Amino acid sequence: MGPEVDFGYLRQVVMNHSGNLVDASRDYLFESRLQNVIREKGMRSLGQLVSALRADDRGELQRSVVEAMMINETSFFRDTQTFELLRTELIPQVIANRQAERRLRIWSAASSSGQEAYSVAMLIREHFPALANWKIEIFGTDISREMVERARAGLYQRIEVNRGLPARLMIKYLVRHEDEWEIKTEIRAMCQFQQRNLLGGATPGWRFDFIFLRNVMIYFPEEQRQQVLKNMHSSLRPDGALILGVSEQPRLDSHWQTVPRPNCVWYRPV
Repeated sequence: MGPEVDFGYLRQVVMNHSGNLVDASRDYLFESRLQNVIREKGMRSLGQLVSALRADDRGELQRSVVEAMMINETSFFRDTQTFELLRTELIPQVIANRQAERRLRIWSAASSSGQEAYSVAMLIREHFPALANWKIEIFGTDISREMVERARAGLYQRIEVNRGLPARLMIKYLVRHEDEWEIKTEIRAMCQFQQRNLLGGATPGWRFDFIFLRNVMIYFPEEQRQQVLKNMHSSLRPDGALILGVSEQPRLDSHWQTVPRPNCVWYRPV
């Protein structure tokens, strides 16, 4: 069996379980990201893993492979203009509109190891003392069980906290434990994390004020992309905001209206 057949099969496994499209030009990611799975299963090569996948009737090994491939890049306060938009415009709007409810719900979709959700929590605590008595719920979801567990733990290496997290916020909202930094309880209490596939439908019973869906759409083919965006639409409140990555667009005019700003864009549900 040649390597092209192996990679083609691996791409199909990822597509079937997550809807994510791994381009053939990125086949090298299988070699690097699946090494831990190969070792944990007592195997010696990627080819051996592919053979085991074909015999995986229960799908457990396939899910392990998909989770390993879905570990995406993240950092604290990634794309600072997005958080500035949240601070100067979006959150003040919600404060004005929700005075009777005094509740704010935010979804960090594809939340990876949790930095985005915790960044939002820090921003709220730092700049909006008026929300101190509100019910703040920041909901992070990711397809990777490992990433969800990391997010719940709230422990980060020095290299992770040095990427995007201002020193004053690090000192104020994290506690150092030797070589790791832990998110303080007051910030962790605002966030909850759950393993979830974005293709699994809208989040039952939850309607959000803001949804972060950043740097995710590039991994979905068009059909799955539209399905995810429709799920987001049904999960967002009518006056809420969808926030995508800086280079992403929904391309679904039936559901989303573009709201351009000088340094970034957000999307209003139609």
